[in-house]
Amino acid sequence: MDLIFAPWRMAYIRGEKPAGCVLCRDSLREKELVVCEGKNCFVMVNRYPYTSGHLMIVPFRHLKSLAELLPEERQELFAYMDLSVRVLTEAMTPEGFNIGMNLGKAAGAGIDDHLHVHVVPRWVGDTNFMRVIGKVSVIPEDVTGTCELLRPFF
Repeated sequence: MDLIFAPWRMAYIRGEKPAGCVLCRDSLREKELVVCEGKNCFVMVNRYPYTSGHLMIVPFRHLKSLAELLPEERQELFAYMDLSVRVLTEAMTPEGFNIGMNLGKAAGAGIDDHLHVHVVPRWVGDTNFMRVIGKVSVIPEDVTGTCELLRPFF
């Protein structure tokens, strides 16, 4: 039997769900997870990370596709991808990164109506037996701790 504790999930399960998009600035529940804001986008720690340090870069405007991005939004999104890699490298010394987007439910998007980019730091061996055999991820750090670690670097 798998026994995994994730006490932070209960607040989400029991909590009142916001109206509208969970990534839009006005309805964002996880404001404390935002580590950096620009003119067009913000960077936040993912509440349900693949690994410690998993960041998301989110445009302020509610956009579903890349084609909807204005040039200045596209430029800032890419600039924040670069900054996120530099910050994570300095703060957490990962050995590699996964950077990507899941566009649409068929591509695995959990939130498919608001465009966002994932920046995931990786270490050799971080895909261990738990992920491979047990189909379970173990995140060694609470996301609020990750925020406290990363925020000064932004």
